[in-house]
Amino acid sequence: MSAVGGRRPIRPLARAVVEQIAAGEVVERPASVVKELVENAVDAGAARISVALEGGGRDAIRVEDDGGGIPAGELLLAVAAHATSKLPPEGPIDRISTLGFRGEALAAIATVARLRLVSRPPEAPAAARLEVADGTAGPVVPAARAPGTTVEVTALFERTPARRKFAKSPAAEQLEVLRTLERLYLARPGIALRLTSEGGEVAAFPASDRLDDAAARVLGADLLRDSFPVAAPVPGGSLEGVLGGPARAAGHSRRLFVALNGRAVEARGIAQAVRVAFGDGLPRSRYPVGVLHLTLDPGRLDVNVHPTKREVRIEGDRELADAVRRAVRAALERTPAAAELPARSRPARASAADAVARRSDPGPAPAAARAQRRLFEGPAPKAAAPVAAAPPRPALDLLGCVGALYWVAATDDGLVLIDQHAASERLLYDLLRRDGTLARQELVAPVTLRLTDGQRAALADHPDEVRAAGFSTEPFGRHEVRVRTVPEYRGRRARAEALLELLDELADGGRPTLPDGLAERAAASIACHAAIRAGDPVPADEFRRVLDALAGLPEPARTCPHGRPIFVRLPRGRLDRWFLRSGL
Repeated sequence: MSAVGGRRPIRPLARAVVEQIAAGEVVERPASVVKELVENAVDAGAARISVALEGGGRDAIRVEDDGGGIPAGELLLAVAAHATSKLPPEGPIDRISTLGFRGEALAAIATVARLRLVSRPPEAPAAARLEVADGTAGPVVPAARAPGTTVEVTALFERTPARRKFAKSPAAEQLEVLRTLERLYLARPGIALRLTSEGGEVAAFPASDRLDDAAARVLGADLLRDSFPVAAPVPGGSLEGVLGGPARAAGHSRRLFVALNGRAVEARGIAQAVRVAFGDGLPRSRYPVGVLHLTLDPGRLDVNVHPTKREVRIEGDRELADAVRRAVRAALERTPAAAELPARSRPARASAADAVARRSDPGPAPAAARAQRRLFEGPAPKAAAPVAAAPPRPALDLLGCVGALYWVAATDDGLVLIDQHAASERLLYDLLRRDGTLARQELVAPVTLRLTDGQRAALADHPDEVRAAGFSTEPFGRHEVRVRTVPEYRGRRARAEALLELLDELADGGRPTLPDGLAERAAASIACHAAIRAGDPVPADEFRRVLDALAGLPEPARTCPHGRPIFVRLPRGRLDRWFLRSGL
């Protein structure tokens, strides 16, 4: 048929095209296949699930479980569209209690790949096998297998080359599969998961009845040393979980895992409520870390919103989010204050200016009183010289430091407060963008760090970025590495533990708070970890060198790479108004 009057006629699509479009809604990449198959295994009552990849899942995916299996007479139905064991034929679809519900996962996978299904219920004397190629199912034949199910997927997107050409590297696809398994495991930690690639083990998540143990296995053992539990009723259900304290916050929002009735979901409203609960305890560029489990009446949920079941619509979602915010806030307020700061930071709270004051004032006055007196009496001798500043700032006279973080400087027309971490971070970021690498310092004694499975995968996938950051590592056992060098700038070196934070951010593609590409986000991450940190005592002459270097940058530096201000100006006029002098 030809177009009439410039308009193309309406025509029905071929069945094969319709099936490929429907499959594309469910199967986006290898991780989508793994998610569907693992959720099917969970619904089948599996206690142990193993996932094996070849070529990051682009060449082959095999999922094995010890669940209830599929009878031989139902194998053909298992790969048919809109056929399922998870709800009655007549519905209802508004009270779904299983993870799968659309009845099209296996059918969709079979449309874009070759499928081999071997299954045996516990009561069956033998297993049965079914293969599907080019969308056509073969005969069901006897096979050998212990009770449970094995699904093998090969030649993914062979029939849809347009989709296959957008696939990422095998390492990147493998990492996304690992992220998917982390989400599924934290939603159902009572089920053991294992991931292998090219025959070697990538990750193992043992079954656990303790949510905090499971969270630490994914988010790192440090979480347990600085975390707090959350448990409270919410409208129509309950909330429990474990969250890291403010010091464990991440540079992105993807380290907060939310599960709803055992289903891993993206719940932006809940995540935002958690962040609001932390209040001023978190900067704008930092996000809470942890795991939350919500249990609600299935009748309040619409789990049929998204083909891949990532999003769920909740009746009374605003009321629920407000209850979560109150519960997290209350739990945070019950947490001892010491948990909000890493133990290593507390001895370093005194500023360098306080150290100068102690040398000149041996008396018993508290540090706060000495700092206050120093501001009124004038700058300490060592901090009195003017400092060159980035235009359009005037010359600065450093007066002292507050809380080993904020420097106070005098100008001709008022005061300037300077964030020492933001200033140092911006300087190192610009150096990295210009030179590509930082200097490195070899450690006298290598530091051994334990990596999560996600961190190990990121280290294998981003070796160049890690080396450019100034870290040199070597394997040391199954889950550990030895750090031999760390980033260094002007004699100040980063902590070896900063490697863990860098790997977390590289695993998630860098900090999403930056609008630029991965190179810029990676540079910002590296600069953040190598910079002077909050709580570090910094001599005044060293901080003057930071300001001098900032002044020498090609463009004026007003913020750190993540948008936080470096300088806050307090004009003389504002000071006069505060002291009721504006009319004098």
